[in-house]
Amino acid sequence: MNKTAPDTLSIEQQALLAAMGHLLKPFAKLGLAKGVPIQAVEELIRHAYVDAAKQACEGSNPERLTSRISTMTGLTRREVARIQQSPVPELPATRSAATDLLTYWTSQTSYLSKKKKPLAIPRQGPAPSFEALAANVTKDVHPRSLLAEMIRLNLVTHRKATDTVELLEEVFVPNDDWPQMVGFLGVNVGDHLEAAVSNVLGDGHQHFEQALLADELSAESVVQAKALISAQWHNLITTLGPALQALMDADKAAHRPQDQAVRIGLYSLSKAMPSPASSVNLSQ
Repeated sequence: MNKTAPDTLSIEQQALLAAMGHLLKPFAKLGLAKGVPIQAVEELIRHAYVDAAKQACEGSNPERLTSRISTMTGLTRREVARIQQSPVPELPATRSAATDLLTYWTSQTSYLSKKKKPLAIPRQGPAPSFEALAANVTKDVHPRSLLAEMIRLNLVTHRKATDTVELLEEVFVPNDDWPQMVGFLGVNVGDHLEAAVSNVLGDGHQHFEQALLADELSAESVVQAKALISAQWHNLITTLGPALQALMDADKAAHRPQDQAVRIGLYSLSKAMPSPASSVNLSQ
């Protein structure tokens, strides 16, 4: 690919490259930590460019597709052909019956206390019970197998004396499964970025994508802020969970095509503010 001098780029292109550089820094840090060579990342970028160009050319003359992709990306036709024939790593699976059940349990009011904490529930019987919970989540996995898997993941405990199931973790973090951990990174950050890109390329109203920045905080205040954020997320999921389930139930009852998905996230990052000496002076 031919290199483009920065001074030949438009103001919009330079601004975009600056934003992309900011986005790439965390991924570079992650790649270096796991020993991923830069050549492998460059190959992925080429694949991404070719796929995006192919999508943009959808409906065009197939015989001219390679030439058009070459023109759009700056890659040679031979390189475009090679990339289209070479595989890319698949994103590790993140969803499972166990994680779906955890989400359902922590978001349905009938399975929560007045303080919105997950209740200990009978293993069998009508709702609220683990058996009923499992049946709502999946028909493909038997409740006994699902319980065994959740015990293995240390998400629940089965108290045999009372034959009840108690939730141990309200959030699933696959610490012992690195591929699944980075799979969550891929889908969560990927969907967030896709929403932001759609808004930038559109009129800014395609997807909800907002952020709040609070600076000039002390380290002690950040600890309190993290607790507030966690409480807000818990309130969000217990409010939206039943509402979204009601929408799914209504779609099913009305026989509407259920071919859409919505991902809702909340994130926070606390770090030291840049020193005045390292800040950019916009007046210069």
